[in-house]
Amino acid sequence: MKKTVVSMTALLLVLSSALAACGKEEKKDAASATPATTPAAKPADTGKPFTLNLRHILIKDTDKPALTRLEDVKKKTEAAIPGLTINFEGMEENVNRFQKLRAEMSAGNPPQIFNLFGGTDTRDFSKTGNLLDLTPILTELGIKDKFNSLSEFTVDNKIYGLPLTGYAEGVFYNKKIFADNGLKVPQTYDELTKVADTLKSKGVIPFALGSKEPWAINMQMNTMWVREAGNNITEEIVAGTKKWTEPGVVAAFAKYEEMHKKGYFSKGTLSLAYPEGQNDFRTGKAAMAFDGSWAGGSFTDETKTAVAKDVGFFAFPGSGGPGDGALNASYSNGYGFSAKLNDQEKKAVKEFIKQMWSQEQQEKQYKEEGWLPAMKFELASAKEITKDISGVMGKAKTVFPAFDSVVHAKVRDALEKGMQELIGGKITPEKLAEKIQKVQDEVAKEKK
Repeated sequence: MKKTVVSMTALLLVLSSALAACGKEEKKDAASATPATTPAAKPADTGKPFTLNLRHILIKDTDKPALTRLEDVKKKTEAAIPGLTINFEGMEENVNRFQKLRAEMSAGNPPQIFNLFGGTDTRDFSKTGNLLDLTPILTELGIKDKFNSLSEFTVDNKIYGLPLTGYAEGVFYNKKIFADNGLKVPQTYDELTKVADTLKSKGVIPFALGSKEPWAINMQMNTMWVREAGNNITEEIVAGTKKWTEPGVVAAFAKYEEMHKKGYFSKGTLSLAYPEGQNDFRTGKAAMAFDGSWAGGSFTDETKTAVAKDVGFFAFPGSGGPGDGALNASYSNGYGFSAKLNDQEKKAVKEFIKQMWSQEQQEKQYKEEGWLPAMKFELASAKEITKDISGVMGKAKTVFPAFDSVVHAKVRDALEKGMQELIGGKITPEKLAEKIQKVQDEVAKEKK
């Protein structure tokens, strides 16, 4: 990517139906033909040349396996559609999501295929009329009911995008470091702080974190304000029935500020990019990292990390608040398509969907990187880290979507800038909450 618990035990096989095109030739009068005028056999139809532009966000070194899979889908799609060429455009995620794509949707000229997030993005873009309704295509291909959840991409019963993978956010931890220091997985927030204090006293960074990219801060922060204020707090704030100044939200901001003051995160975190923060965990300098399940593949890849065999996963513990037991988990990141496709382009998009959302590709992304399948089928063999993540998902009392799929872009920006200010000691938790609520109020007025 909505509020239904994700089941990772579905055993349905992905079914996809093959498309065939057949042409009709006019019957010719055999008597009128002569050896000199009878046309030679027509060569195989190579198709009228045409191009589809595909924008992806796979531009980092860690994205290379996913880019290779996408290139494989491109080749197979081009081979199946005569005349087709698919052009790739790689773009940084936030630039695509919050700048380029929004401008293109307003202007009515998005690429034919593009990376798309569910929730707010899909809802906003669907209103422009520039997102292709995939419902009839999925029905035609026989895969409409083969996804674990399409809720984040569904607006008014129409499906506008397809997720590549499911995710859950929580704490990756180094089992060896925990064992060497006599530590157990914390069950409460107080136990978590005691674990962090012990690690810090041993010269181990408790949490790896790169805060230069502020969205990385708000992964953990999102879970913390849900823990303290309730599973539906973000939706309630957007609806106007609650505020960012609620005591539970402010308490979460204060706890996060305290964690930074105690030195629980990577040194100089505000100057570290997200991958640099992750590297503290990969190299064994940090014992924990709050991250999404998408990081599990790289954390357990022996060619990329020194801790591959020691990685586990647990849910961020609560402190008795109304949101204890809830998990940030959904299916929210994938691809969308332009509503302005001609018949030839639409035929190619159907083939792209067949290839991209096949069991072969879903299994590849799982085996190579541990990505949780977006579609319903049995995994041949699950990695230990995937078992850990699936176990956490199975034990969750309920799930909630990432805040940035719910709030307005201006509120998201205020949160991201405000969290960096909080970490830098430039604003208090109370003032931060007031600042964000002010933006929330302004957005609500604009909608009236």
